[in-house]
Amino acid sequence: MDEHEMFAGFEGFRNAEYAQEAQERWGETEAYRESLRRARSYSPEDWTRIRSEGEAIEARLVEIFRRGEPPGGVGAMDAVEAHRAYLDRWFFPVDHALHCCLARLYVDDPRFRAHYDALAPGLAAFVEAAVRANALRAAEEKGAGEG
Repeated sequence: MDEHEMFAGFEGFRNAEYAQEAQERWGETEAYRESLRRARSYSPEDWTRIRSEGEAIEARLVEIFRRGEPPGGVGAMDAVEAHRAYLDRWFFPVDHALHCCLARLYVDDPRFRAHYDALAPGLAAFVEAAVRANALRAAEEKGAGEG
């Protein structure tokens, strides 16, 4: 599958513009290599499913945010856990610590912030806070299971 086919339906996604940056920033990481390996194996139908799942997760986050639920609430944490699992399933292994790093990008990188805040102003910060809360919840559950 060529790059055009791979990203068909992802309107506004400028892969060529970001490919070099991603290679420079993360090209030496196993996560980057795994992401490329997986992406190259997906069919157009897979990409349609990936896009649909991602949009559903974002819509869920917007709904929770607009209802005024706290980022540390169960609904928000469950939604970002679904996001973490989605990334882990489709792109590269994402544990809770890496998810926190990614969520920090959603706030610090103007492109990510613009994406989330276009869905709902303030959503980027909400998602980042919910990801941190979810990581803490996971650590607490792991600690309780060991005790």
